[in-house]
Amino acid sequence: MTEDHRPTRVHVLRRERLVDDYFKLDATEYSFERFDGRMTPPVRRLVLERGDSVAALLVDGGDVLLVEQFRIATLTQGPGWMVELVAGVVAPGETPEQTLQREVAEETGYALGRVEPIGCVYLSPGGSSERVHLFVAQVDGRPGPGGGDGSVGEDIRVVRFGLDQLRERQRAGLFVDAKTQIAVLHYLAHLGAHA
Repeated sequence: MTEDHRPTRVHVLRRERLVDDYFKLDATEYSFERFDGRMTPPVRRLVLERGDSVAALLVDGGDVLLVEQFRIATLTQGPGWMVELVAGVVAPGETPEQTLQREVAEETGYALGRVEPIGCVYLSPGGSSERVHLFVAQVDGRPGPGGGDGSVGEDIRVVRFGLDQLRERQRAGLFVDAKTQIAVLHYLAHLGAHA
């Protein structure tokens, strides 16, 4: 095989659903084509089947709006309370843009204005299927209270950053959520396009 060989073959030998709840966890045994053209011996991995999600950096005039909420998964090695993008899971039958509109209203109370895609990225492809559709979105008024969905344990507040505050926080390494870091860096690098 040449260095230009692009592997394409994957054989899924067995897949078993271990957890079927809000999150789904599958044990998968598979073999995949190596770069030299040979197939690997069977490999077993656990995969968190999460589906697609959306997240957006919100812009209100010259300010950026993020949200703060408690995240149990970060408590052992981090702060527990995270400042991050508005985000949510794409429901069956929804487009990412529809999900974004729903989540922005629910979490912040704001209405969406112009929405610009940043891209679609995997957050942790070694163990999760989740892809997040990232956006920069202008807001257009605040017709609702926001605060999240209390019936699922959300308690969310909006955090407003001026441009200098956003830049300082990013330089200090205080955005520890990957999707937020990506969106903030994108926004700071492309300020003229979002003004």
